[in-house]
Amino acid sequence: MKILIRIFVPIRTFVCPFYVILMRMSTTNKLILDIETVGEDFDSLDHATQENLTRWIKKESGNEEEYRLALQDVKNGLGFSPLSGEIVAIGVLDYHKNEGAVYYQAPGQKNEETKEDGISFKQMTEEEMLRKFWELAARYEIFVTFNGRGFDVPFLMVRSAIHGIRPTKDLMQARYPWQQRNNSAVHIDLQDVLTFYGASRRRGSLHMWCRAFGIESPKSSGVTGDDVGPMFKKKQYLQIAKYNVGDIRATRELYTKWEDYLSF
Repeated sequence: MKILIRIFVPIRTFVCPFYVILMRMSTTNKLILDIETVGEDFDSLDHATQENLTRWIKKESGNEEEYRLALQDVKNGLGFSPLSGEIVAIGVLDYHKNEGAVYYQAPGQKNEETKEDGISFKQMTEEEMLRKFWELAARYEIFVTFNGRGFDVPFLMVRSAIHGIRPTKDLMQARYPWQQRNNSAVHIDLQDVLTFYGASRRRGSLHMWCRAFGIESPKSSGVTGDDVGPMFKKKQYLQIAKYNVGDIRATRELYTKWEDYLSF
């Protein structure tokens, strides 16, 4: 007599970790962020600092005119480094709610908090802005920027450290999404992913990417990042904050395009 014994072996479904990341990205909290910065006044810097900043242009300039132009570039570029610049506005936007805030500096003014089209404008010092940002960041898992790895996030983290503030999230921990699957913070730098992590030779500005995808560019109003310094000197603080809104709105729309058509 033969006895037939059926053995049932459970089949485990393998799910690619990267696919899990993409599924989680579509539903979890996402924060769009962007900053505006200004540089210190070069003429107010101590002699040693001025020498440090200009040593190389003295060696490379062939004549007085070349030196003058190079020196102006140095002065204009002080806002690109957290060592010689500061943050004057931080824009944050909840991706799903499409609501957010801009924290901004306005020295010498006492502006009340206002709200327009789902964006709150809150005057703060740089230290207060940074503390508020990291407090908010602790509640999010996905962070979306444009050139955030190359500029915004390193600037935020270093300026925070200078003020004695420890970031609540490490937004520079890993570059690629599949490296970030166990992280509490996934950072999607749109300039990075849209150029396939440097595979494309030309990276393109936010304006150029918006133009290509039919998104209203924050530069279409005539204001660019280069105008922030002069505007700050003219005490056009709220205008800077409103310009920042254009950046975070455009970044949100560009992220949607990437997620819909280029996120695999």
